[in-house]
Amino acid sequence: MESDCRIPVVCCRPRVLILHVLFWGLVSLRVFGAALLGEEKTTVVKPMATPCWLLEDFVVTTECWQCNAFQSKSWSACGLTGYVEKVNCTKSNRDEHKSCRSTLMEEHLFWKFEVAMLVLTMVFGILVFVRQHWLDRLASEKVRRQIESI
Repeated sequence: MESDCRIPVVCCRPRVLILHVLFWGLVSLRVFGAALLGEEKTTVVKPMATPCWLLEDFVVTTECWQCNAFQSKSWSACGLTGYVEKVNCTKSNRDEHKSCRSTLMEEHLFWKFEVAMLVLTMVFGILVFVRQHWLDRLASEKVRRQIESI
């Protein structure tokens, strides 16, 4: 007599259970570790003067460009995205640098995302296909055993 358990026996083996515990334990450590590190970083904020482009209207004088290694380390605006544009505030007539997002960078990130989704779709499609064949084989074996017992 067979049980109606939907969980395959393979999942209940101690080795598989230990691997699951290790995997989810590492995932949770990674998530909670990142959260703790994120909290530490937010507590060490240096007070800075508010840039003029946050307070008043501005005109972009130089389009978005990629920062070099020196600029990335010395300019705080380069640290966020790696790209910066030069703006002129209208009221105070000050030139400042403002972080920006490059269209080339955005396009590159978009195509990386698309390729990752395509690969994941193919992997999970193959997994579904393999699992379906495995379940079909189990069902055939069950029917064969039932016919032999008659």
